[in-house]
Amino acid sequence: MIKRISLFVAVAGLTFLLSYAGENHKLFSTSKAEEIIAITILAEARGEGEAGMYAVAAVIAQRANDKKVTPEQVCLKRKQFSCWNNKSVKDLKHLLNVDQAKYALLLARNVKLLSREFVGYANHYHNKSVKPYWSKGVKPVKVIGNHIFYKL
Repeated sequence: MIKRISLFVAVAGLTFLLSYAGENHKLFSTSKAEEIIAITILAEARGEGEAGMYAVAAVIAQRANDKKVTPEQVCLKRKQFSCWNNKSVKDLKHLLNVDQAKYALLLARNVKLLSREFVGYANHYHNKSVKPYWSKGVKPVKVIGNHIFYKL
């Protein structure tokens, strides 16, 4: 029950900020780091709704916390997010024009404030349709939409 309430508060707060940002979009400038984080969220979970996008953002936040690096460094680390394999910002920047981009940018701007508890402090995930080698014998901590989350 408490987890549902914390998710509701997190989503409600971000929804309010998204509404505010939509009305006042000229007040916010987007940094390259925020674009990279938002692109990662969009490439990984734009079809998973707000909860799925929030979950991916929370994993980015958890990895940054675990490794003591920036969320941007987490996103661009080699072989961590398949969307960046042999791709540049220029290749993926078109994702910032999809409907879900406003929410992804809001998550990116606030990534350090997100509830990592929402994903059980997971630092890895994969789509249900694949079975990566690193998931063998590891018990998932959450399943959200089509993604399975792990704390490695």
